[in-house]
Amino acid sequence: MVLKIKIERTTSKDINYIKLVAELDKDLKAKNGDKNDFFAQYNKSGNINHVIVAYINEKPVGCGAFKEYNSTTVEIKRMYVKTELRGQGIALTILNALEKWASELNYNECILETGDKMAEAIGLYQKHNYKRIKNYGQYENVASSFCFSKSIIT
Repeated sequence: MVLKIKIERTTSKDINYIKLVAELDKDLKAKNGDKNDFFAQYNKSGNINHVIVAYINEKPVGCGAFKEYNSTTVEIKRMYVKTELRGQGIALTILNALEKWASELNYNECILETGDKMAEAIGLYQKHNYKRIKNYGQYENVASSFCFSKSIIT
């Protein structure tokens, strides 16, 4: 059965996004353990103007966002799909929608950071042409951070 995924562009003020991010934060805390406080400081969701919420049967099931990193690059943030719905293409649909939106706004590249314990996320990014890069910014000397990049020039 193919899921009918509806994508909505919104902002971080969206109540469904806020609820999904609360679930994401809970999931990250469980996976990251003691290291979570370090990462949490860089994952604040207030005032993000480019947010995607995915819906199935009018129920919010996943989200993602991006922020401008520099004039040519966006940073993908807050990717999440409800645990029970993973592996069904929802995350890829969200990622593709974020890349398309960034491309429409004339950005050339997406970068992102994920943790070494996020096997599903690492697999998703590698499978969809994200290449591992040197850790950037606040993640520069963090061994448990994996940073990735992808050109979105069409």
